[in-house]
Amino acid sequence: MRPTVQEAVRVRSTAQIAGHPIHPMLVPIPIACFIGALLTDIAYVVSAEIMWADFSAWLLVVGVIFGVLAAIAGLTDFLGNRLVRAQAPAWPHLIGNAVALILATVNVLIHTRDAWTSVWPTGLILSVITVLILPVTGWLGWAMVYRHGVGVAR
Repeated sequence: MRPTVQEAVRVRSTAQIAGHPIHPMLVPIPIACFIGALLTDIAYVVSAEIMWADFSAWLLVVGVIFGVLAAIAGLTDFLGNRLVRAQAPAWPHLIGNAVALILATVNVLIHTRDAWTSVWPTGLILSVITVLILPVTGWLGWAMVYRHGVGVAR
């Protein structure tokens, strides 16, 4: 039996450790942090407890740090293999995640102000927009792996 075109073309991840792609190892951390920041922003708005604003700030900082690391690994894959760039979801995935990371970085700066002005309304709005982008870019990343075989060892 002849392999299909998809099976014949191996789209390997450029950034990998022992054959395991780095990008998908890192992306859950900023996703969890950005969702956590949204939840703690909401908790602060409802309760006015400073602790929640502090939690938001720390979650955003950790999320941005790991988001940058994930972006470096993803960009390495994107630039290192033209077959990755040729996949339909690649560009929207890259652009959407870049927008989410930029918004989260701005949100880190917003959260350096005093608690009330850091969360309400700007910080909360940025957290909501960032979290709303993530399911779209996550779906696109899923499509690249499971539909197009990017980073999958065969």
